[in-house]
Amino acid sequence: MAKKILVIEDDRDIRETITYALEESMFDVVASEDSKILKSIHKIKPDLILLDNWLTDWKSDANGQQISKELKTNPDTKHIPIIIVSAVSNIREVADAGQADGFLRKPFDLNDLIAIINKHVL
Repeated sequence: MAKKILVIEDDRDIRETITYALEESMFDVVASEDSKILKSIHKIKPDLILLDNWLTDWKSDANGQQISKELKTNPDTKHIPIIIVSAVSNIREVADAGQADGFLRKPFDLNDLIAIINKHVL
């Protein structure tokens, strides 16, 4: 059975590129432009969440780092690996502060995308 990856990325071109690359690598992908989809996380049951850091729709001033931390401190979702994706120069610190399992710096190579996801779901 294919592993399910939840992609939350507000840039349509990046989201579509990620979706295509993951589907070509035999992953089941659920993609969203915002984090509102997390309201259905128990129905989706992702094996991994790929989360853009520059989302501001979760709560009034939240971003991917804060969303990740909230998911990681929730007993129902803390087991789901989260990879934060961002172009910020301090992405390692952002991922650590969000208790994410990893990070991917934009722009990224699609092979690196697949490698980090495989590292956390296989």
